[in-house]
Amino acid sequence: MIEFRATIDNDTVAAMPAARFGGRIVVVDREEQIEAACRDLSSCDVIGFDTETRPSFKAGVSHRVSLLQLSTDKTCYLFRLNRIRLDNRILKLLGSNRVHKVGVDVAGDIRSLHALRHFQEGGFIDLQHEAPRWGIEEKSLRKLSAIVLGERISKAQRLSNWEAGVLTSQQMEYAATDAWACIRILEELQRHKPISGEEGSSRIEAPKPEGANPTTQPEEKSSSSSKRRVRRVWHRRAKHDKQE
Repeated sequence: MIEFRATIDNDTVAAMPAARFGGRIVVVDREEQIEAACRDLSSCDVIGFDTETRPSFKAGVSHRVSLLQLSTDKTCYLFRLNRIRLDNRILKLLGSNRVHKVGVDVAGDIRSLHALRHFQEGGFIDLQHEAPRWGIEEKSLRKLSAIVLGERISKAQRLSNWEAGVLTSQQMEYAATDAWACIRILEELQRHKPISGEEGSSRIEAPKPEGANPTTQPEEKSSSSSKRRVRRVWHRRAKHDKQE
C-alpha cells in the first residue's frame, strides 16, 4: 500500500516538474456560450472547480470574483463573471448533487460567488477535507499536487489582473490547470486505500446571509450515497486503467 507523505517543503516542491493542462480551454464571456458549456459539464460525473479574483493592493479595497473555472478531463471552461452574470444555468450546475465539483477551500470560493448572487450549492468535494484520510496534512493546492501527483503547480499568475480586457495565454493555462488538477488529485487518492476510515464531506455549505432566499434548488437531497457514487466512478476508472 502506498502511503503519501504528510507534509512537503517548498524547496522539494520547486524542484518538481510543472503540472500543465494540455486540453482545450474555452473562455465563456458571452451569454450565448453558456448553454453549450453547461451542457458539456453536466454530462460529467466529476468536474474540477476553482475561482479567481482580481487582487487588491490597497487596504480596505476588495474586488468581486472575476472568473469561475469548471473543468472536465479534456476541456476547461473559464466563465468571466466580470463580463457575464451568474446565470441560472450555471447555478443549476453548481447546485447539482449528481455532478460532483472538486476543489480546494471550496467554502471560500462559494462565499465569493454568493457575493454575486445567492444560490443553493450541492455536490461539492473539498480536497482539504479528503486529503487527511490519506494522512496528508497540507492544505494548499500547490502542495497537495506535489504530494499526490509529484507535480508543481505554478502560482506566478495568481496576482495578475483577472479583469483585464483579454486574458493572456499564461493566465488561461494557470486558471485551467488549477481546476483540472483537482480532478487528478482526487482520482489518484481514490486509487489507494485511505489510512483513516472517516468519511470526507461530499457537500460543502458556505455561510448564507440572514433572510436570503435561494434562487435555485439542488436537484436532489444530499446523502452518503453521493460519496459512494463518486467513489464508484474512480474505482471503475482505476480498474479500467489496470486492464489497459
